[in-house]
Amino acid sequence: MEIAVLGAGHVGPVLARLALAAGHTVSIAGSGDPARIAMIVEFLAPGAVAASAADAVADAGLVVLAIPWHRFPSLDPAPFAGKVVVDAMNHWPPAAAPLGTSEQVAARLTGAHVVKALNHIAYQDMEPAAGRAAGVAGDSPAAVAVVSGFLRDIGFDPVPVGPLSAGRHLEPGSPLFGVAAGQPDFENLPTLAKEQS
Repeated sequence: MEIAVLGAGHVGPVLARLALAAGHTVSIAGSGDPARIAMIVEFLAPGAVAASAADAVADAGLVVLAIPWHRFPSLDPAPFAGKVVVDAMNHWPPAAAPLGTSEQVAARLTGAHVVKALNHIAYQDMEPAAGRAAGVAGDSPAAVAVVSGFLRDIGFDPVPVGPLSAGRHLEPGSPLFGVAAGQPDFENLPTLAKEQS
């Protein structure tokens, strides 16, 4: 599968390496000219291609948003229509927001199939992924299946959390956030166990 990773900071290159190791083709986009991140990509994710966001998204079967939250509003929503989009971003608002980050992403990226995943795992805990549980929240069963398959490909054990609104349970402040646990322990955490009951 063609994977577009938007974000060349901490999370993006780790996910790119995992995807490449699983046999996927990967493009990484930063916030500007791809030439600015070409050396970073070559060093941190050899085999991935530095691209513009538009080019990376255009050919992708799966798009991962791993950019700082404050950069998200600058994205052009048009190229994301019809795409499966993983929201791996985090936001620490000063007060409780009426919507979770992924609900806000879905509202802006009209026509995209947004799934919340990977944001709750610290980048240093992602590699190796084997045995790590990764929560998955989304409203489209087909998109959740695509993302869950991708997570399995790269070594994670996907754990359904519920609809996109339940993605809040993966956000900062939740007992699930920052937890590097295996699937049984993750599923037994109080927040998730309550959601699934």
